[in-house]
Amino acid sequence: MEKKVVLEAKDLCKSFSNESVQQHVIRNLNLKIYEGDFTVIMGNSGSGKSTLLYSLSGMDRPTLGQVIYGDEDISSYSNDKLAVFRRNHCGFVFQQNYLNDTMSALDNVMVSGLLLTKDRKALAARAAELLHKVEINDRDMRKFPSQLSGGQQQRVAVVRGVINKPEILFADEPTGALNSQNTENVLDILTELNNEGQSIVMVTHSIKAAERGNRVIYLADGVVKSEIRLTGTDGKERHTKLKSFLTDMGW
Repeated sequence: MEKKVVLEAKDLCKSFSNESVQQHVIRNLNLKIYEGDFTVIMGNSGSGKSTLLYSLSGMDRPTLGQVIYGDEDISSYSNDKLAVFRRNHCGFVFQQNYLNDTMSALDNVMVSGLLLTKDRKALAARAAELLHKVEINDRDMRKFPSQLSGGQQQRVAVVRGVINKPEILFADEPTGALNSQNTENVLDILTELNNEGQSIVMVTHSIKAAERGNRVIYLADGVVKSEIRLTGTDGKERHTKLKSFLTDMGW
């Protein structure tokens, strides 16, 4: 049985104008994002990875084409309606954590949750539960971000991204600024979330990060060159299979 499609790009194009030169970053791209998948987007620098992620999530508008959610083209939404779409259906984790340094870790998570609920007691309980799951204890969750390590900050950012139970979690190079141990910690969290049913779309340049996905999309010159499924393979086999695929892609 085919998985449910939660988001679909149809003939997607994105261009940027620089003085008299027009740069075509995404070119007539078609892609389906399936429920429960951990979809990884890879490609060489300038291939359009982040542009695609921002277009799919409603953070940017395509120049042409459609992004379909349900029966609606979200790329035709007004800015206000797009903001509501992102708030209700999407979570985000970036390379930089973008935490508010004047708020505690707990408050950074809760401020996102308050966009959807005014039940502060229930929200605080859920936020604390999620922070505990990523090994942020009661003492640390009351610290300001500057008092936490880089790895702790990114774990807080992941919790902030899922506090509203998004249908899709979008992650743009979420481990790009972390050392090897913190990278493993954050990837473990994303893997656990996916095992619990969270749909994830992640852009990365790291093979180690990409191995955590069950579907890897390879972009080249703004189009999907190919893709591979990694389901049902163990760690070593996944690494070998993915590395072989990337070599074939010219990565």
